Amino acid sequence: MTHSTPLLLGVHAPQPVGNFPHVIDDAVLRCYHPFLETMHRFPDFPFAIHISGWLLSYLVGRHPRTITLLQEMVARNQAELVGAGDTEPVLAAIPHADRIAQIEAMASRLEKHFGQRPVGAWLTERVWDPSVVPALNEAGVRYVMVDDYHFLCAGAAEHQLGGFHRTEENGQSIDVFPISEALRYRLPFSEATAAVSYIEGISEQYPGSAGIYFDDIEKFGVWPETYSWVYEKGWLEQFLGGVLDSAHIQPVRFRDYLAQNRPQGIIYLPTVSYSEMNEWTLAPDAARCYAAFREQEKTAGRLEKRKALIRGGTWKNFLTRYPESNWMHKRMLQLSQRFHALPRRQQSKTMREDLHEAQANDAYWHGLFGGIYLPHLRRAVFNAIVRLEAQLDRIQARPALETTDVDMDGVGELLYHNHALQLIIRPEPSAAVVEWDCYALRHNLGDTLARRDEAYYDKIRHGTIEHEAPGEGIASAHDRVSFKTDISAEDLTPDTTPCHSFQEWIDESAVTYSESSLQDAPHFSGGVVDEWAVSKHYTLAENRLTVDYRIESARKRVEAQRFRTRLFLAMPSCDGPAGQFFANGSSQGGFGSPIHGEATREIVLEDMVMGGKIVLHFNPPVRWWSAPHLTVSQSEAGFEKIMQALRLELEWPVQAGKAHVIEIQAEVIPHD
Repeated sequence: MTHSTPLLLGVHAPQPVGNFPHVIDDAVLRCYHPFLETMHRFPDFPFAIHISGWLLSYLVGRHPRTITLLQEMVARNQAELVGAGDTEPVLAAIPHADRIAQIEAMASRLEKHFGQRPVGAWLTERVWDPSVVPALNEAGVRYVMVDDYHFLCAGAAEHQLGGFHRTEENGQSIDVFPISEALRYRLPFSEATAAVSYIEGISEQYPGSAGIYFDDIEKFGVWPETYSWVYEKGWLEQFLGGVLDSAHIQPVRFRDYLAQNRPQGIIYLPTVSYSEMNEWTLAPDAARCYAAFREQEKTAGRLEKRKALIRGGTWKNFLTRYPESNWMHKRMLQLSQRFHALPRRQQSKTMREDLHEAQANDAYWHGLFGGIYLPHLRRAVFNAIVRLEAQLDRIQARPALETTDVDMDGVGELLYHNHALQLIIRPEPSAAVVEWDCYALRHNLGDTLARRDEAYYDKIRHGTIEHEAPGEGIASAHDRVSFKTDISAEDLTPDTTPCHSFQEWIDESAVTYSESSLQDAPHFSGGVVDEWAVSKHYTLAENRLTVDYRIESARKRVEAQRFRTRLFLAMPSCDGPAGQFFANGSSQGGFGSPIHGEATREIVLEDMVMGGKIVLHFNPPVRWWSAPHLTVSQSEAGFEKIMQALRLELEWPVQAGKAHVIEIQAEVIPHD
């Protein structure tokens, strides 16, 4: 007896908040538009599509032809729209009220542009946690999709992966579809005829089972080689035509399949994401052990049977792996609490939109994808955080100086602000500035990322070459190793101290502070290094920060020593032409090259992308060095070095037996 395989096919277009317009325009040209254009020529092939809210807004404004194509396919019931959180948050990482608001904002956006509210929802990065079920249910979501790996981790058998199951949390339920990993790795990388044959065989092996596919649309044109493969060589047309010509495959929309079938039973999925993500969340040494163990099991022929037992970490491990991610996340939670504590009438639409943008997922994590290494994505999150905080302060003023444990590590930070600037200072050990917000520019000058070890650096160190595609088809980005820039061993050396501003040294010994006074402004003292006493005083006045130091030693020495402080400044233009460095009125070029100077009273950092400049005054004059702070990361396009911040080293000679007073003034001036 011949069985027909229902095929549920969906694609997901994520584009992170804050991505560059030229990147999105290129994705439209090479992927989004040709994909929809090709699907439009096959009206009998139904499919599902999720587009993030931020991307959808961009497409409506900049690419109306693409939106018109999709509107036509929605109107003729070919395309099923799938919802999600509006700005692509990881729902498990945001508060319950924000989960509901995010899902409803996306549903309203789809209804506005297409006249259809979604029945299903895409879970960002397929991150599943049972705690999201009540919010999904309350927001009207009837189904979600996760990997079949999630089901295997719950103990499901292979024959149970061909249909949806029901799950519940505290009596609130939704249905869950298992996405086929085998299809994810075949579409569009294997030959179209082979992919069609595989789908035909699903119901032969397990009668009644469906082929369930939902994955990034970027695989159909943006990933390396895929534009030529999918469109110029005709893979997508061949695949669509092959499915429609097959007597053994019946493409169907998710919502229709849901209406026509019953759940296969109840299931309780563990907290998990897709298997690659579970590896990326692990600390480097643990990730190396994990990868070695998986390879061992694969070599022994046991991996397929045991992979659900080799689970790795959870998505929230990124908040442990990257303190910068945890900092953003806790700042977002802090502002979410302030927002929801306001009376409803004071919760403006703009404030809610800023809160949602601060929850966009990409800047919080990293693997082969994910953007914590991309300054423009972190900047978009901090822009939203700074905008939202300024609005909240206008409604409900905060104390000018307060202590709060922002990052929830058990040690309080100092929040010191006026209407123009905010410093968040970590008192111990260095009394350094963790965050430096400029409200007029909606920018955090302290937004940078430390260099740290990554498990995938082993591929660089060992000189691994790019893998060839196995057999017919093309290689997936998961199988590639390529380089966008030259990378040396020095580039992979981790930072030994946090990348915070106003950390001090005398010669090579770090200054640590043991006492603080919090009257009108933060004052730190007790910084003793080899009998040197150091005090540091921060003062805010309008748009100007002043940092005063007093350095003295009673011990008589012949030789002078060096007092040094370091700044990490997140200049949005990075090493591009929009950033210019001036010392004593003379241009030094951009921010991307190492430079140095002597006897300097004024440094000006002009940044057209930031929309302003930082003017630094020094008394007495300073000796200085400047260099780009670079990190190495990977993406689907290869390994690359990325400028995270401008590192500025400031140095003065100090002589024992006398007191030295040093003043740094930093004025933040928006462009007119």
